[in-house]
Amino acid sequence: MADPSLKRRSALADVPLVSLPDRVAVTAAPDACRFLFRGGVDAVNACGKGLGFALPIQACLSSGKGSTSALWLGPDEWLIIGPDADTASLESTLKKSLQSHAHSLVDVSHRQVGLELTGTDAAQLLNSCCLLDLDIAAFPVGMCVRTVFGKAEIVLLRTDRNSFHLEVWNSFASYVGALLQEAAYGLSANYSMANPTGGGLLMTPRSEPHRIFSGELK
Repeated sequence: MADPSLKRRSALADVPLVSLPDRVAVTAAPDACRFLFRGGVDAVNACGKGLGFALPIQACLSSGKGSTSALWLGPDEWLIIGPDADTASLESTLKKSLQSHAHSLVDVSHRQVGLELTGTDAAQLLNSCCLLDLDIAAFPVGMCVRTVFGKAEIVLLRTDRNSFHLEVWNSFASYVGALLQEAAYGLSANYSMANPTGGGLLMTPRSEPHRIFSGELK
């Protein structure tokens, strides 16, 4: 029998995150509830009524109200993200709204975690392992995509001009964290060479960057 005293431990608990002062910071997003919703037009409209806002029907867009968002993942698939404290109430509301419509609603809250990337170099950091054009004109605020970072599948949402939200499965969280760490080390090294008196790389909780490659480059 499960021990009710046990608390959920984030997959990011042991993942060193990154801060380049005044340039970019990577932080763990607050715990959240997540639902994968699939359905036809009638179910989409009913889901929107339950959420209190219309689901985006145009590809790669998001919509939201308050702390709850819906991200378009495919022609009939959306990722709904809300506050962790609202898990039970949101699920109950959606089930009630959708009870007369064919649909799929799956709670994936414990399957993945979120990362927040903020700062003027956030897009550059992401582009280290993600080949999307993240220029604000090509990837505006509110746009979202399911793509890859390195070899890990992620969902990426732009929340502001210099802010992104990244969703990744728990099993790939440490991998993505290590890639971001390595990329930040590269950004810091390049910046330090151009600005010898400038700021350096602040790693937490470890002081030295994780090295993706071992061995000797020849």
